Amino acid sequence: MNLVLTTASVPDGEKLAYWRDALSTALVPMTVATRGDGPFSGRISTARLGHLRVSAIEADPQRTSRTPRHIAQAPADYIAIGVQTAGTATLVQDGRHAGASEGDLVVYDTTRPYSLDYPEPFSTRIVRMPRRAVGLPEEDLRRVTGTAISATEGFAALLVSFLTALTTSVPACSPSVAARLADGVVDLFATLVEERTRGRGEQAAGAHKHLVLRIRDHIDRNLGDPALTPQTVAAAHHISVRYLHRLFEGEGITVARLIQQRRLHECARELGRPDAPTRTVSAVAQRWGFANPAHFSRVFRAAYGRSPREWVRAGSFT
Repeated sequence: MNLVLTTASVPDGEKLAYWRDALSTALVPMTVATRGDGPFSGRISTARLGHLRVSAIEADPQRTSRTPRHIAQAPADYIAIGVQTAGTATLVQDGRHAGASEGDLVVYDTTRPYSLDYPEPFSTRIVRMPRRAVGLPEEDLRRVTGTAISATEGFAALLVSFLTALTTSVPACSPSVAARLADGVVDLFATLVEERTRGRGEQAAGAHKHLVLRIRDHIDRNLGDPALTPQTVAAAHHISVRYLHRLFEGEGITVARLIQQRRLHECARELGRPDAPTRTVSAVAQRWGFANPAHFSRVFRAAYGRSPREWVRAGSFT
């Protein structure tokens, strides 16, 4: 861990304020109320891992709260996963009350008010992920935030094991390795979310199918934009590229290939019309998003077995 913050050497009268600032630095701004009358003790180790922040916390009983005032004054768009490694916790968010025991996961959203109550000395491991990195639909995230998940439930066991090992001692590694580890955490979390939303049966499947149809329609409406890529498609639908690719795993085609296929189809249709000789091949290619004429000719021949000019002469579109 890169940073260790502890109340050990802080005067008793200043411990609570110090601890509140420590948690706000490592996690997000919040209030802290201690339980009990004796001196308070707390320790937090925190470090960055790619686009994640991972923290290990050990402390005396307390209640932490993120209020609307905190959200207004210090917006923080994160999804947080906590692994309860000792003691118990109660998470309250969106009207849900979720109790977590040792080994359980809690998931919450820092853009909405929440509280975490620890009634006894505890330790927890928290991973904070930017929402843009998670890239899951809001309706899916809402099904898991404000909840506790038992480590005995399906995919959660693997995620708990991985997060506990990772947050106990963040490895010293290169930025590229750290980025891959962070992506691995996000992938594991996304898989857990999908596992739990699939439990909704046809409702979840229908939502995914609807999203795929929206994405296909978006691609068709923007074929002429040479900047149309999986990255821009994902951004337009507020999901990650990783999640976009996962959506299309059952479609039998990648998003990049679909964009090229639809562009080629429209070019072939236009070049095969009776009045096609009045248009230049490069103008048609550019109209449908191909910025490089030589590249267009290569991929057209690969798809249709003829060059664009041969296609025009043959009037071949069917």
